[in-house]
Amino acid sequence: MPNYVLTVDGERREVQADADMPLLYALRGDLALKGPKFGCGLAQCGACTVILDGAAVRSCSVPVSAVAETAQIRTLDGLQGEHPVQAAFIEQEAAQCGYCTNGWVMTLVAALERNPTLSDAELRTTLSGLKCRCGTHMAILRAARQAADAMAKEV
Repeated sequence: MPNYVLTVDGERREVQADADMPLLYALRGDLALKGPKFGCGLAQCGACTVILDGAAVRSCSVPVSAVAETAQIRTLDGLQGEHPVQAAFIEQEAAQCGYCTNGWVMTLVAALERNPTLSDAELRTTLSGLKCRCGTHMAILRAARQAADAMAKEV
């Protein structure tokens, strides 16, 4: 098996993997990160979301070989509880079981870092592909609005 160098949360890390192994497996298995989760394995639920070169992507569908050497990968672990989106999720009690929270947070971080002035409709569109089985969608939308407002003030 070949070795691949990944830049994860600003740190260069080496993993040994088959070329087509999903990035999610390297992040959780080899690098022991806890943020991205295995949900559906089909890039539909969002639990495995990471930020890849500024865009939210589903790491269960990205092969390790496609992101080795050049891509910048950000995970929930790398935010270290210091991002306005995380603060808003806590304040709005937007997580129930928490399994899906990684997807919502990382998707919002990527979107709001690109444009912190998203309207409510744009926030809903941004989050539309994510799933939460506990039904905390309204709290998540309140957290999204709070985070957007907080980040817009920083600009």
